[in-house]
Amino acid sequence: MIGLLVTGHANFGSGMTSSVNLIAGEQEAYQYVDFLPSYSTEDLAGELTKAMNELKDSEGIIIFTDLMGGTPFNTAAQLGRDREDIRIIAGTNLPMLVEAVMSRKFMDDLDGMVESLLQTGKEQVAKFEFKKAVQPESDDEDGI
Repeated sequence: MIGLLVTGHANFGSGMTSSVNLIAGEQEAYQYVDFLPSYSTEDLAGELTKAMNELKDSEGIIIFTDLMGGTPFNTAAQLGRDREDIRIIAGTNLPMLVEAVMSRKFMDDLDGMVESLLQTGKEQVAKFEFKKAVQPESDDEDGI
């Protein structure tokens, strides 16, 4: 099974995990790391390393981050730089995570799964428009 690790600023990791667990139940081979205001970059690196070690028996690890170029993303990229079994996604949204926990049960192609998750993430960002109801004009001049 592909391991999943969610990290981001403040309580992004725990918040997204809470939503995933509500929708899909508690997960195995799944970790999260929050980047709390009291953490230094070194603290974050230590927590990410611990989480990655917890996932060491997985068939690869996908690290989900909130912002490309942010400290959680940069730290994950640095830690995963020399590992062929790690992929990192920035701009994580809930539909991506839900698909990840559902599809990893039958999918073991790390790169294929990442591509599928990126597509889902893009497709699920949409704008909803309210449209005013248009009353049909009546041909009846008398009103009856």
